[in-house]
Amino acid sequence: MSPSEFTIRRAAGQRIMAGFYGTKLNRDLKYLIDTLLVGGIILFSRNIEDREQVRRLCRDAQDYAKSCNQPRLFIAVDQEGGSVVRLKAPDFFEPPAAAQVRDAARAGLYAEITATELNSLGINMNMAPVMDVAVRGGKSVMSERCFSGDPWHVAETGTAVIQSLQKNDIMAVAKHFPGIGRTTVDSHLDLPDLDISLHQLEKSDLVPFYAAIRHKTAGIMLSHVRYTGLDHVWPASLSGAIARDLLRRGMGYQGVVITDDLEMGAIADHFDMQTAIGQIFAAEIDIALVCHNMEKVESAFGAFLSRLAADKSGRFGASLLRIMETKNRYVFY
Repeated sequence: MSPSEFTIRRAAGQRIMAGFYGTKLNRDLKYLIDTLLVGGIILFSRNIEDREQVRRLCRDAQDYAKSCNQPRLFIAVDQEGGSVVRLKAPDFFEPPAAAQVRDAARAGLYAEITATELNSLGINMNMAPVMDVAVRGGKSVMSERCFSGDPWHVAETGTAVIQSLQKNDIMAVAKHFPGIGRTTVDSHLDLPDLDISLHQLEKSDLVPFYAAIRHKTAGIMLSHVRYTGLDHVWPASLSGAIARDLLRRGMGYQGVVITDDLEMGAIADHFDMQTAIGQIFAAEIDIALVCHNMEKVESAFGAFLSRLAADKSGRFGASLLRIMETKNRYVFY
């Protein structure tokens, strides 16, 4: 299906990746696919029982999308390693935490094993690697989730993960742009502010993301941090100054840009869904991640629908083209 064949409703759905409850193709998952027309789903521990069940869930979801004449689905999971894994031992391979991975060779090996497993299950996107740089000697909410070392070591190790995932047909999503290694407030709970200049980011935090872009990472996830030196109003996940001006125009990234979960406290406690989607649309962000509440997914769909119906700027085609090009490369029925 080409962008020219899309209705406004289908285009609105492609801009959403949704979570759901259940371990099979149930009524909620069917509703996401046949009514809200979502472009992707994300799996959590609540969706996972064992290997055969996950394989059946992914296959049935793709088959149902096909039966509804819908594009193939992104099926994503957070399988970073350490404390952030949804597929858990002993049934599945659990990569170690990034802080325990000391070199690029091991990072690449763990990613290759992970990719092989995800492929066997029908999952096509891993929300990894973490490309944040933790400040040495300082407190960070990301201390165990970051690769240890300076920005160039993080870049080398993280790009080994990207290469291993993508050569095995699993989309990598580098996160959390433009870097949350300096933050001490958990954005699951509230909206962190970080007073840092672009010059400081260029010297450190952006180094791994430049490397991820050079290695053609399929996706980049935006953080829910407000970088007051770049945008004193909006967090990165809603910021045109960061997503559009810095990431796309400044750094030249042409792949898919994804928000972190819009139900996290940093967003949900400060911005309503209509406002958030309006900012996402204006900032040339491709996909809104909504992980838990069906009413929130419905609200996001309605907000995209109204924005797309009124759009005269061409953003409709640009985002949709990026999404469909990525699906054509990586997603198979």
